[in-house]
Amino acid sequence: MTTSFDLPSVVVFDCDGVLVDAVSSWRTLHDSFGTDNALNLNRFIRGEISDVEFMRSDIQLWKAVRQPIHRDELFRAYAGVKLMPGAREAVSRLQEAGVFVAIVSAGVDLFVSSIASMLKVDDWIANGFVFDDDGFLTDEGVCRLHASGKGEVISKLLAMHGFEAASCVSVGDSEMDLSMHVEGSRFVGFNPSRESSQTAFAAAGVPVVVEKDLRALLPYFGLDREA
Repeated sequence: MTTSFDLPSVVVFDCDGVLVDAVSSWRTLHDSFGTDNALNLNRFIRGEISDVEFMRSDIQLWKAVRQPIHRDELFRAYAGVKLMPGAREAVSRLQEAGVFVAIVSAGVDLFVSSIASMLKVDDWIANGFVFDDDGFLTDEGVCRLHASGKGEVISKLLAMHGFEAASCVSVGDSEMDLSMHVEGSRFVGFNPSRESSQTAFAAAGVPVVVEKDLRALLPYFGLDREA
């Protein structure tokens, strides 16, 4: 039974593993190229390498398989990725209630932008790549936000639009997403896939929705699950 909550003014979603049924838009590219960067992922989660270093290591692995790599090839890799069940309904219900909906993701901008457009969210930000004039992938990534520093971006978003932190709810699926929990706001964990994420959410004392359907989040936004 979910506690009753007031309708927020703004809801901020992570993208990978929340709005889409894929753990990582970076992992999707690894699957496409047949590569695996799990070693550096663990180093990244432990804070041993930076976002930029991690992105650079991903690109090096892909280029070792195929060079050059065009933007269109990366975009095609996402063809099979599907929205999380209930994503359209949850975003629509929020916007119909006058709630500002944003995506703050450390995922790939090529992919996140298409999800933002599909769901017609009000704002979004993600990391991504640098391409040359012919659309081919360079060796560098674009770091617009740190995966463990999403709170800075959310605080700027709130200030820009005149929202109070108390009227904000953020939703994420990993321990790094706990950085979305800016002071005074609320955070809901959604379908954490890693044991480390489940442990971190439990330690933080945040509510967690394990059902793989975003409509299960609606009561945490002060909305009935059924319209």
